[in-house]
Amino acid sequence: MGDYLIVRADTASWADLARFLAYGGSEEKVLETSRMGLLEERGTDVSALSRDHRWFIVVSIVVRRIITFLRKPMELCGLVLEFFLNLLDVNGGDLIGLLRNLVTWKVVLPERGSDSYLSIIGHIDTRLDLYKFHHQSALEEIRELEGKALLDLCVMASKLAYENANVVQNAVENRWKMHFVEFYNCWNEYQKERSTQVFIMCDKRQDADIILISFRGTEPFDADDWCTDIDYSWCQIPQMGKIHMGFLEALGLGTRDQISTIQLSLQDPNSISENRDKRNAYYTVRNKLRSLLKMHPRAKFIVTGHSLGGALAILFPAILLFHKETELMERLLAVYTFGQPRVGDAQLKRFMEAHVCHPVNKYFRVVYCNDVIPRIPYDDRMFLYKHFGVCRYYDCLFVEKNMNEEPDRNFFGIKYIIPKYLIAVWEIIRGLCMGYIFGAEYKETWVSTFFTVLGLVMPGISAHCPTNYVNCVRLGKKSWN
Repeated sequence: MGDYLIVRADTASWADLARFLAYGGSEEKVLETSRMGLLEERGTDVSALSRDHRWFIVVSIVVRRIITFLRKPMELCGLVLEFFLNLLDVNGGDLIGLLRNLVTWKVVLPERGSDSYLSIIGHIDTRLDLYKFHHQSALEEIRELEGKALLDLCVMASKLAYENANVVQNAVENRWKMHFVEFYNCWNEYQKERSTQVFIMCDKRQDADIILISFRGTEPFDADDWCTDIDYSWCQIPQMGKIHMGFLEALGLGTRDQISTIQLSLQDPNSISENRDKRNAYYTVRNKLRSLLKMHPRAKFIVTGHSLGGALAILFPAILLFHKETELMERLLAVYTFGQPRVGDAQLKRFMEAHVCHPVNKYFRVVYCNDVIPRIPYDDRMFLYKHFGVCRYYDCLFVEKNMNEEPDRNFFGIKYIIPKYLIAVWEIIRGLCMGYIFGAEYKETWVSTFFTVLGLVMPGISAHCPTNYVNCVRLGKKSWN
């Protein structure tokens, strides 16, 4: 393996961070690089980095430390809020119903992991059905590469990936009338737990035309997910370029604690045993995909995901290409991602565009308005992260434009500050009116409204909500410009 850069959030003291920020001191405790890494290529050292670059590094470390410090409180808040929302659901759907059952000693307790126990994302956006133009005879629409039916299926599958296995199976089989294959909890080397979730489904049980793979994204109260998103560490893979290390670890392809494991897993993926306690997502999904494509000789596959799930969705075929899985890649129909962070540098961009964007574009990256996640990690001279493919960008009026890059690519700039907060106010007003303007299925829950109000504090976080992406797909209209 080639160069690597690891931003260490756990080894430097606050004094080390202050020295690094001031003049580049204590760099060995803040950054770990290969001997022939990026900085050496430029004939410089860490102390010669601009103050802006050092500032970005320090800010990212401080934010990650704060999030890590709040891990347990965040987790507890998430569990309590999730339980309370499900408690309301099974007791009449509102506080009045719950109080009535409390008084009459008829309170029903929700069963965690059941097919009715929704995640917080599921309560922010309660829609589980595909759009109204979906019906059994409409599968031809789904097979159209850029059709709205296929895009709707992908965005709903990306949102559904946040739920537990029973909710996913129930939605796929009973609501969508399709075939649920399997739900996986895979090992994440960065988080050191089984936190990479992915499910697989087909449009039909027999002789399927479409196999869909959906990766779970960033959960609102999962500190480790957020730390992965804002981590700037990368490693260079020959021919492919520099790739976000946290996302590789989420796929189970080695660990930064022993950098050689990444090299081993990329060189020989078959060397990784399928241990059910520590099985990796890449190996598991690849093997299942092979068997499904043999079982369904006419089928093509789609990969999708929201947020962190979008990053894994595009890296999965990237590693297939690296491993020269030609037969599998010939049957790739499309990759659709929603609110996806950047995953690599300009070399990865060229590698992927040569294989998945030409001669026919098979990669569609959907971005809503001020969503902060597609703007990280930064695209600058230090971190070198680049998006690739065509960006399908939707503004706050759900007007669609095809662009090379979303506006305000690094989410900072004086000219964008006032518009961001004006849009945040508009999104609150719009959310309150959606149900009256577009119908009951667009009516936002009080949970959704609460998260939208958070946009007044940090516009990019509330804009990242899957609700906006579902609305973009269903209400979006093309720009005439």
